[in-house]
Amino acid sequence: METQRKTWVMLENNPEVMNKLAEQLGLSSELAFYDVWSLDEPSLLAHIPRPALALLVILPPTAAWDRDRRAEDAGKEDYAGAGPDEPVLWFRQTIGHACGSIGFLHCAVNGPAADFILPGSALDRLRRDALPLQMEARAQLLYDSAAFEAAHGACVPLGDTAAASEGHAGHFVAFVKAGDGRLWELEGSRKGPLDRGVLGADEDVLSPRALDLGLRRVMRLDREAGGSDLRFSCIALSRKA
Repeated sequence: METQRKTWVMLENNPEVMNKLAEQLGLSSELAFYDVWSLDEPSLLAHIPRPALALLVILPPTAAWDRDRRAEDAGKEDYAGAGPDEPVLWFRQTIGHACGSIGFLHCAVNGPAADFILPGSALDRLRRDALPLQMEARAQLLYDSAAFEAAHGACVPLGDTAAASEGHAGHFVAFVKAGDGRLWELEGSRKGPLDRGVLGADEDVLSPRALDLGLRRVMRLDREAGGSDLRFSCIALSRKA
């Protein structure tokens, strides 16, 4: 008899919640998440130490973005990457409403942030155990991880709004500059990691080019379809100044 899929309470996308998750799983306190209050106003970005290592964004599932996602994923084979030569470590989501915690993982285990994982921590073990696995086995590793579930649960009471376990508030998407110098879009409900293009050595995930290739691309889709005000929440992972 098939059991019902595991479903959690969705986390809020703010620094308090994600910094707590980082503490619970074992990402060094040398890194922290910061609110992104603007994409283009320097005075509203000045509090974020640069370079920013990753962005974690929650975006509403607009009709225009949904069409784009379906078209981009159509015909793609299931992701077959595994092992240390992968440019990024990507997790398929099989736990309901775990998108925030999986988004955190995508920020923490890729690019320079991975160098700040505490040895022997739950995050360290998850990363090491996941690296050699194929997509389905990697997803099962997360599904079965008591440490991952406990860390998520410890963060549910935090945040400014009531937690929700039903409905679809949006998609959590991570944007990471990996060691190959490319911007990667990482979301557990896609067919695999998405290569959005190369960044210069001096360009981080908050640089104009990275934003144009990533978050602003989604904003353009909505605007070109007649939307006028795409509401999203964005935080950045950086090394503390």
